[in-house]
Amino acid sequence: MPVTKKRNNTSSVKKKSSVKNSERCSEVSRKTGETDIRISLNLDGSGKQSIDTGIGFFDHMLSAFSKHGFFDLDCTVKGDLNVDGHHSVEDCGIVLGDAIKKAVGDKAGINRYGYFILPMDEVLVLCSLDLCDRPYLGFEYEYKVPMIGELDTELVREFFYAVSYSAGMNLHFKVLSDGNAHHVTEAMFKAFAKALDMAVSYDKRIKGVLSTKGAL
Repeated sequence: MPVTKKRNNTSSVKKKSSVKNSERCSEVSRKTGETDIRISLNLDGSGKQSIDTGIGFFDHMLSAFSKHGFFDLDCTVKGDLNVDGHHSVEDCGIVLGDAIKKAVGDKAGINRYGYFILPMDEVLVLCSLDLCDRPYLGFEYEYKVPMIGELDTELVREFFYAVSYSAGMNLHFKVLSDGNAHHVTEAMFKAFAKALDMAVSYDKRIKGVLSTKGAL
């Protein structure tokens, strides 16, 4: 009897922890004269998604981010695409970064750091990040083509810059093996997803936040 009771207590603790993780959700809206954006994010999801930005290739990249990071993501962007895609992509980065920051919360118990080296055919991309509340983007790559589908390739850096500063993260990309621009960009978004998934994951050895300062 005592052994059975002990097992029940252990099961109860695990269930409570699981509920806590499932509450790492956020919903952020931002409306300006140029864009109207709504993002709903669950860091502890399964990769479910509903994405409509008006830019097909950008939708594809956000879908890859959601699927490979196991993040549930609803994203609707209404922007001035009659001008170009700049405002839609950059502002989407701002809102996604804000959603990440809100969903992560106080960062107690998480790894804080995340990194991944992702292959995609001939391409190899490294992504590393730190949820330190100090924004910085390192982006060591120059595109050789101006467009991928309807996405201006200059906007890939603008998107990640906006995410890093809005979320308050160090974010670094290095293209270790170059190749097709579609492959490079997709590898970036997937590597970012895997690195972020690692960074927001819990480690039972971490008490409070992972910092000698006691705060992030």
